[in-house]
Amino acid sequence: MTEAGQRRGRNETEEERADRMWGELIQEVRVAQTGVQILFGFLLTVVFQPKYTQLTTTDQAIYIVTVVLGACATGALIGPVSLHRLVSGRRVKPQAVRLASRMTFVGLVLLLATMTSSLLLILRVATHDGYVPYLVAAVVAWYLLCWYGLPLWARRRHTSRTDR
Repeated sequence: MTEAGQRRGRNETEEERADRMWGELIQEVRVAQTGVQILFGFLLTVVFQPKYTQLTTTDQAIYIVTVVLGACATGALIGPVSLHRLVSGRRVKPQAVRLASRMTFVGLVLLLATMTSSLLLILRVATHDGYVPYLVAAVVAWYLLCWYGLPLWARRRHTSRTDR
């Protein structure tokens, strides 16, 4: 109870909190997994297109980096599912939630890198113009604002010192 007599937060055990946080995390991972899997699937088909051999060495290198980043992002974002399956019933859910949360964060960073390099490759091939790096930088800035800037601002603005 706060000084004003209003209840603040939840009255839950560590296990109940872990169950709730696991459910929330899995919902978040589902969104990211779908995006990274679709992007990765499209990336895998590029090398089999006739135009691939016409790409410059630089563009082929960007493509290879993009595929590797996509594979790593996919692994990190599917990892929590495997983690849950392997530790389920072992009474380690609070620890599993923390580890899965870290894997998801790493997966989102890798997804950001994958999307950045994908956009760079697509725009280089589509336009060959010098403004491409600036356009990619603007999109990355937008992702950073939406994915990290605003959430961190909201966390700081709406979290009291006692909630931390």
